[in-house]
Amino acid sequence: MLTRTDLNLSMLPQAGSPPVRWRISDGLVPYEDAVAEMEREVAAIADGRADELVWLLEHPPLYTAGTSANSADLIEPDRFPVFSTGRGGEYTYHGPGQRVAYVMLDLKRRRQDVRAYVAALEELVIRTLDMMNVRGERREDRVGVWVRRPEKPLLPDGSMAEDKVAALGIRLRRWVSFHGLSLNVDPDLSHFTGIVPCGISTYGVTSLVDLGLPVMMADVDMRLREAFEEIFGATASEPAAA
Repeated sequence: MLTRTDLNLSMLPQAGSPPVRWRISDGLVPYEDAVAEMEREVAAIADGRADELVWLLEHPPLYTAGTSANSADLIEPDRFPVFSTGRGGEYTYHGPGQRVAYVMLDLKRRRQDVRAYVAALEELVIRTLDMMNVRGERREDRVGVWVRRPEKPLLPDGSMAEDKVAALGIRLRRWVSFHGLSLNVDPDLSHFTGIVPCGISTYGVTSLVDLGLPVMMADVDMRLREAFEEIFGATASEPAAA
């Protein structure tokens, strides 16, 4: 079986497809509002009433539980609001300083291949990081994007320490994607201690600022968009909300 690394990562749409709408929200978007908006957008995309959409935003501090979440991994259930969600994966944290990208694409217009889609989202983060001289890597036994930390103590098995810099969690309805990815730009990393992030306790969590890269969110967004267009095709900015 092909690994995610070996897959063809191009997810370009069919010829003649309209550009993907590109939306950036200012401020902190409540999680319930974001999910309701995703529901509306995905239904419209699936019905052919709307073009595909990538929505970039930040949330207030919260935890989300994916479909594989283990209640034992919620260490501090009263610390922040906890939301059950239909995406795959386990517990994760969202909060200020973290760029969340909700990616709503119609895979019927692209490739109806879930593994290739997940690998393409990982590649989106890897290419974004590469533009900032950070080497992100995928691991076949764990979803997300990881960075090596040679300055940290070795792991118990003698291998190099690694930290997670981006998490992924997706859901499909009628082959239209929900949810997406979160890239840690400059969140409060102590907020991750209330959960076992993605059910993995062996590795840590990092951010671009923690890695010594004092980057602005707008700079990250610009590079995300450039990498997205390489893998998924053209985008078109939405008008600013009134």
